[in-house]
Amino acid sequence: MSIVDTLRPIVADALKELYQRELPPSSIAINSTKPEFEGDYTVVLFSFIKELKKKPEDLGAEIGQYLVDHHPGLIRSFNVIKGFLNLSIAENFWISFLNTHYKDPSLAREEQQASRVMVEYSSPNTNKPLHLGHLRNNFLGWSIAEILKATGSEIRKCCISNDRGIHISKSMVAWQLYGNGATPESTGIKGDHLVGDYYVLFGVKHKEQMAVLMEQGMSKEEAEKNAPVMKAAQQMLVDWENGDADVIALWKKMNSWVYAGFDQTYQRIGTDFDKIYYESDTYILGKQFVEEGLKNGVFFKKEDGSVWIDLTAEGLDEKLVLRKDGTAVYITQDLGLADEKYKDFPYDQSIYVIADEQNYHMKVLQLILQKLHKPYAGGIYHMSYGMVELPSGRMKTREGTVVDADDLLDELVKVAAAKTEELGKVKDFSGTELKELYDTIALGALKFFLLRVDPKKRMVFNPEESIDFQGFTGPFIQYTHARIKSILRNEPLAEGVADPDQLEPLERELIILLEQFHTQVQQAAGEHNPSLLAIYAFSVAKLFNSFYTAHSVRNAATPEKKSLRLKICSLTAATIAASTALLGIRVPERM
Repeated sequence: MSIVDTLRPIVADALKELYQRELPPSSIAINSTKPEFEGDYTVVLFSFIKELKKKPEDLGAEIGQYLVDHHPGLIRSFNVIKGFLNLSIAENFWISFLNTHYKDPSLAREEQQASRVMVEYSSPNTNKPLHLGHLRNNFLGWSIAEILKATGSEIRKCCISNDRGIHISKSMVAWQLYGNGATPESTGIKGDHLVGDYYVLFGVKHKEQMAVLMEQGMSKEEAEKNAPVMKAAQQMLVDWENGDADVIALWKKMNSWVYAGFDQTYQRIGTDFDKIYYESDTYILGKQFVEEGLKNGVFFKKEDGSVWIDLTAEGLDEKLVLRKDGTAVYITQDLGLADEKYKDFPYDQSIYVIADEQNYHMKVLQLILQKLHKPYAGGIYHMSYGMVELPSGRMKTREGTVVDADDLLDELVKVAAAKTEELGKVKDFSGTELKELYDTIALGALKFFLLRVDPKKRMVFNPEESIDFQGFTGPFIQYTHARIKSILRNEPLAEGVADPDQLEPLERELIILLEQFHTQVQQAAGEHNPSLLAIYAFSVAKLFNSFYTAHSVRNAATPEKKSLRLKICSLTAATIAASTALLGIRVPERM
């Protein structure tokens, strides 16, 4: 149980005893005391003042004195500033916490009532390799799934493969026309990169053909539609939906190249799924929903045969759900996917990790499912996140300006190697150990940089900033962990109770921060925000470095003080490892 969970019921007891006012403990607001005031935790009194008709100073003084009198082993002292009761926690509580948890901060975890949560993330198109934007999506999805799992939820991770549509046809047409039978094996190019190259080539050829047509007098819009490669891609899409055997065979072959490439990247970045769904399956299921909605009057058909839903009453507009030729749109397959997911795993919440450019689409999806009276409609949650941009601006696949995930990781590994070797502390590492270390640092740097920002915010990724051993970075946290592990290797951690007379301010401050691990995990889960844990892990590492600079562990004044500080080291390392593990970041034993 966290200190906040310990304080709430005793404050509730004080209110009941002093004023005959019964409140559920969960309704009592308790926050960390602001640095400029004395105290550790603050009880917010404003919600009681009006009802109890007491001055804030008097109310705070009475509750504070009650807590000191009845819980002397927990509350050391108090002060009141306006409507805030600041409590100083007794030293014995912090030392007891340290003695209990110094090996494993997860011991502080409470059992929660399990909810069933499905998290959908990654969701790539099979016409190009994963890129920097996919990485933020993957890291956010995987991390929030692990954070929710840590708070007691039953989790299913899933992915929807966008394996059909005009964008897929473009890669296929370009390969047919210009590939000369090239394969990943014959070219030595990773499958997803090979297919992506032909998608980019399609864009190049399309522009060239448009230029010719425009010189002949066509408008830009006409040239775009009538360029031979575009007409071929459109025809291929029609042939695919009609089940043309040759087109289907080519589609399966090129998709298999892409999936093999994806699997290598997923393994490298630590992404996994319990199930992968395929748009080529779910769009058919979605068409059944359209028929159901037409019968129930949820959808309506226009004169041209297209099917729509009117959401103007909800402040939106009319939304197409089926084209006039009977082909599906994105919302069609999403209806089928939502139902398929619920059949596989009857969830309480279904989290869609999708960029904020799809905010409108996700509102429409949930509204349609509600109008169709689907039991899972209320559980849909859009974990909207901001796009990742480069210092030069947005990435565009068609123009070949994206940053491929594999290429980015390769480059970061080189930077990690160079910066690590500058420090000169890895001379006794084997080649295998060095490779693993550089991979760990590079991936840790990338994940931390992409996760340290609130998901709702757009961000600019600068590779040079991500790998720095001094700063708000993953390598700084990793280096701190390795530094602590070095201390513990050289100074055996004695069993027994550490019980010094008094904690130094930095000792106390660090133990208080370490005790907040479980609360931080709960908050990150509640807000669907892994950045809270990234910031927390950095704060722990930063404060530890201040503590270690100010206080010697090896040459502590007494054996008891040395034992205490070694236990602080142990708990700090364990807390850093537990926090970063929920972000998918490994921390090395040595660097």
